[in-house]
Amino acid sequence: MKVVIFCGGLGLRMRSGVDSAPKPMMTIGDRPVLWHVMRYYAHFGHTEFILCLGFGGAAVKEYFLRYEETHSNDFVMTKGGQQIELLDSDISEWKITFVDTGIDTSIGERLRRVRPYLEDDDVFLANYGDVLTDAPMDKIVDQVLASDVTASLLAVPPQASFHIVEFGNDARINGLRSVTELPLWINGGYFVLRKEVFDVLHPGEDLVGDAFPRLAAMNKLQAIPHHGFWAPMDTLKERSQLEELYRSGTKPWAVWTREASNHQGNGFHMSAQNGNGHSANGHSASVPAAPPAADNGVELPAPAVVAI
Repeated sequence: MKVVIFCGGLGLRMRSGVDSAPKPMMTIGDRPVLWHVMRYYAHFGHTEFILCLGFGGAAVKEYFLRYEETHSNDFVMTKGGQQIELLDSDISEWKITFVDTGIDTSIGERLRRVRPYLEDDDVFLANYGDVLTDAPMDKIVDQVLASDVTASLLAVPPQASFHIVEFGNDARINGLRSVTELPLWINGGYFVLRKEVFDVLHPGEDLVGDAFPRLAAMNKLQAIPHHGFWAPMDTLKERSQLEELYRSGTKPWAVWTREASNHQGNGFHMSAQNGNGHSANGHSASVPAAPPAADNGVELPAPAVVAI
């Protein structure tokens, strides 16, 4: 199944200077966050990628054109370095299509511009390219394929540190609650899409802000709730937190490693500086709760409001 990754945004909150790399190329450990996202999908057998490039697209191309397998794989060196035998490989089975989709282009329009590369696909995956999770993608795909929905999104609890203030007409505060205590879910940035999504996605529109509300009104949009690990990398602080996890050897998103398998499903969350994730546009929609699925490992809560 093909994976469309939106990696053409400016990422202004991540840029510490004019020469900063594009956000998808910001590293966690020795590899860019984009690589971690792609490696996650490859673990589930999805190794054909379509990269929607924009700002910093040349850096993304250059990285993969000069990719060094030895940076993240064990190897045997003989003849003074003249001969290298890799003991494992990251991307040898990957097929990557690089498509320039513009600088100031909405997510929906980026998707429309790569449609020619999806003509033979009834179902495909999509991702923002800067958010990590340990969600069971194989089970998620099976659940969507067993339904009649046009699209699904990974729904996760808010990661915010701010509080909701409750007060009356006299402005006297009668309650304070962390946003994490509210029955809210936010858009986690992992999508399963049928080709019919293009029927409700018009030129120049946003995928989540424009097309998804139409699907919700048609009862064709499904939330996939996930209580496990999920972490965006929208800010330098969030990147620092992910780096700290990586250095400590705790990498819940690295489901392809033995270490990560010990953390899956433990409800681990990374506290974030802000809770917008990818809901900074303020859109909200009531997403129908997913119908029960037989033993798919995805917990289904009662209907809730999902910030997308």
